[in-house]
Amino acid sequence: MFTGLIEEIGKVHSVIKSVNSAKIVISASKVLDGVKIGDSICTNGVCLTVTENSSNQFAVDVMAETMRRSNLCDLNSGDLVNLERALQVGDRLGGHIVSGHIDGTGTISELKPEDNAIWVTISTTSDILKYIVQKGSITIDGISLTVAYVDDRNFKVSIIPHTKDVTTLLKKHIGDIVNLECDMLGKYVEKLLGVQNYTPKKSIIDMNFLNEHGFV
Repeated sequence: MFTGLIEEIGKVHSVIKSVNSAKIVISASKVLDGVKIGDSICTNGVCLTVTENSSNQFAVDVMAETMRRSNLCDLNSGDLVNLERALQVGDRLGGHIVSGHIDGTGTISELKPEDNAIWVTISTTSDILKYIVQKGSITIDGISLTVAYVDDRNFKVSIIPHTKDVTTLLKKHIGDIVNLECDMLGKYVEKLLGVQNYTPKKSIIDMNFLNEHGFV
């Protein structure tokens, strides 16, 4: 589990792609303190397992399913990524509970300054937007953020200078793809209530119904 509070910006050293998967080597420093093979490092919001490590690099194997569902498939040598080690028991939970299992991706559609902040608008699909609520939490490329606006096609977050400085989000451009993980609470509630299998009944209110009940 993670918090969505980015510890470090790493740099992709190399990407070795096979048919549908990849081995990615990332240069870093802070997140490597105490890390051993088998540990998890959240990379652009994706929980990945360390398979090799040294004093300044670590390697991960990215399976085909992760490549299909995330922006890791677009990474190249020199690209920057957000990094966070797994949450330790006893740490302050400053963000929100992040699993590192992303729901899909979105596209940056607008960047708009307002005083000391930048509004970021992200377009995504309805199957992701249904879990996003105003003033709720969303994880974008591993960053825990508060949703300030949402409609049926987009949502918006406002980025403060600190977040700009310690993450990669505002180094991106309009049209760039970002990884999204919705707050897991909504997904559990949906599953328990069986909402995903619910089909609203078609309305039977028509002129015949109104006439039969004395409204016309």
